[in-house]
Amino acid sequence: MGQGNSEAQSDESSLDRARAEPLFAYLAERGIAATTTWHAPVFTVDASADLISRLAGGHTKNLFLKDKKGRIFLVVAEQDTDVDLKGLHRRIGAQGRLSFGDAARMQALLGVFPGAVTAFGLMNDHEGAVSLILDERLLRHDIINAHPLTNAATTSISRVDLMRFFEATGHAVTVVDLTATGEQQTEEGAVR
Repeated sequence: MGQGNSEAQSDESSLDRARAEPLFAYLAERGIAATTTWHAPVFTVDASADLISRLAGGHTKNLFLKDKKGRIFLVVAEQDTDVDLKGLHRRIGAQGRLSFGDAARMQALLGVFPGAVTAFGLMNDHEGAVSLILDERLLRHDIINAHPLTNAATTSISRVDLMRFFEATGHAVTVVDLTATGEQQTEEGAVR
């Protein structure tokens, strides 16, 4: 029985690596440096506590959201940020309150499944249907860590190279203080 479990883990590991390969090729084609650490799949920030302690830099948590009109937003926050979802729609120009987008749309737009949502999925959004919202706290880190299209690995990339990645995908970066309450101005296209 143990061997069957080992084979299943090996198959899953191969599948995870296959999911990440398009990202690695995308980065390499654009001369964007990154390093990747493989680990057991993690589905929540809490589950990644051990990993966070081993990898320097800012770690992301990602929210795939939609507004009342069906516009899609990818909120990329620093792992410890308490995102104020109640007022966020006003600060980012969304129509009505935000709710979580469904898994099928996430897969279609970002090429990832729940638990593996990542800013790197923007490479799959060729039509620019997803609006990127970036936590200003994340930009305080020189190195930023995110899943490489699978939650069985973490890719570390410099803040500058992450911004180059966003530019390559054609996505404007809207930097927001995600913890603020009330109305607040955002910085469309801000790169820090």
